[in-house]
Amino acid sequence: MTHLIPPQSPDHWLSAAFTSNTATSGGVIKRRISDIDRIVGRDRFLGEVRARGFQAVENGDNLIVFCNAQPVRLAAPRAGVTSH
Repeated sequence: MTHLIPPQSPDHWLSAAFTSNTATSGGVIKRRISDIDRIVGRDRFLGEVRARGFQAVENGDNLIVFCNAQPVRLAAPRAGVTSH
């Protein structure tokens, strides 16, 4: 039997993401873009990222949010890709 997770309101989902221990301690959170689009919408989510002074990167179906104001650089970019 499959257990379904009850739907969350967009406000509750955002609050859970950005008040998690990882987020509040300056860590990194990862969310699926398909979940973001379905639950809160990408514009609203990215607005919340910017409002907090955080940065996010997209890779495949994931958004990785750096919950701090530190610079983000690619430590091991693919050959031919430069990091700034």
